[in-house]
Amino acid sequence: MQNIIEQISATNKANLLALEGFTTQAFAGVEKLLALNLVASKAMLSESFNHAKATLGAKDAQELIVLQASLVKPLADKSAAYAQHVQAIVTDSSAELTKALEAKTAQAQKAFGDVVENLAQNAPAGTETAVAAFKSALTAGQSAVESAQASAKKAVEVAQTNFTAATKQAADAVKKVAKTA
Repeated sequence: MQNIIEQISATNKANLLALEGFTTQAFAGVEKLLALNLVASKAMLSESFNHAKATLGAKDAQELIVLQASLVKPLADKSAAYAQHVQAIVTDSSAELTKALEAKTAQAQKAFGDVVENLAQNAPAGTETAVAAFKSALTAGQSAVESAQASAKKAVEVAQTNFTAATKQAADAVKKVAKTA
C-alpha cells in the first residue's frame, strides 16, 4: 500500500511541475503579444502625429486629399502584417502548449496504467473478472481521450487555416480599396 501512496505522491508532484511549465509557456505567449502591441501602438502613435503635422501644413485641398490617400495604403499593409504577427505568435504558442500537453497526457496515462497494474497484481483472489473489466474500461477511456485530442487538434488546424485565409482576404480588400482611393 505504501508503494501506491508513493506513486500517487510522485504523480502529484510531477503534475504540479507540469502545470508550472504550462503556465510559463502561456505567459511567454502573452508576453510576445504584449510586446507586439506595445511596438505597434508606439509606431502608430508616432505615425499619427507625423500625419497630423503634415495635414496641418497642407497648402490646399488637393494636397490634403493626397496626404489622406497616402495614409490608407501603408495602414492596410501594416494591419495585415500585424495580423500575421499575431497569428504567428498564437500558432507557435498553441503548438508548443499542445505538444507539452500531449506529452504530459501520455505520461499521465502510462503512470495511471502502472498504478492500475500494481493494484491488479495486489488484488484479492477471485477479483480477476472485475479487474479485467476495469482495465477494459480504462483502455476504452484512454482511446476516447486520444480520439478527442486528435479531433481537437484537427479543429485547431482548420481554424488556423481559416484565420490565415480571412486575414489575407481582408488585407487584399483593404489594398483594393486603397488603390481606388
